[in-house]
Amino acid sequence: MFPNGFFGNVLSKYEDGVAVSEKITGKDFFICLCAALLIGFLISMVYILSHRKDGYSQSYVMTMIMLPSIVCIILLTINSLAGALSVAGAFSLVRFRSVAGDPKDISFIFFAMAAGVACGVGYVGFGLCFFAVLGIVMYVLSVADFGRSAVNHMTLKITIPEDLDYQGVFDPVLSKYTQFHKLRRVKTTNFGTLFELIYSVEVKEDINQKAFLDELRALNGNMTINLVFFRYDDKIYES
Repeated sequence: MFPNGFFGNVLSKYEDGVAVSEKITGKDFFICLCAALLIGFLISMVYILSHRKDGYSQSYVMTMIMLPSIVCIILLTINSLAGALSVAGAFSLVRFRSVAGDPKDISFIFFAMAAGVACGVGYVGFGLCFFAVLGIVMYVLSVADFGRSAVNHMTLKITIPEDLDYQGVFDPVLSKYTQFHKLRRVKTTNFGTLFELIYSVEVKEDINQKAFLDELRALNGNMTINLVFFRYDDKIYES
């Protein structure tokens, strides 16, 4: 429909609206690669802007920049489109087998991959328009805080000796300092000599967190207690 315009395929040559050649030239390669890098950088900026409060990993930002160009190269260098898509899809899932990702982070991976695919098959204009539409939507949803829960749930991990009867022992302290608490999981650690209790809690506002932890330590024998506010320790947080 748009053989020679903004939405045309830069890898195809047209005569009377019909593609007659798909040979990749150096110019075409450079255009597709630069477009993929540009879109990857712009996607990383949207990711940063939409994660300023939730926190983000610098390595993930770098991934957003590299992924579209990597997928683009795969598609440019493999003759079979179906084979190229299979390789690109398998590559994009490697991270999820090693690190549990946040659903929104996973969506950015596929965002970057789709943009790379568009550039890799020559539809640079479609790739840029795809970024513009979805990037604006993601940023607006982030600014509007769409879908955020009214409460801020945290994870409390309490280590106890194996001979401590944990049922109900922490409930008075948790009721004092939290709006909500529920025991989610119990597991053994240190070759079965210790137990780890994992609670889902909603801590009350304006409480003394040190006093909260001190009271819990008095009950668990001064062993390790973790109150987890964020999922990863290497994230960058902006005010």
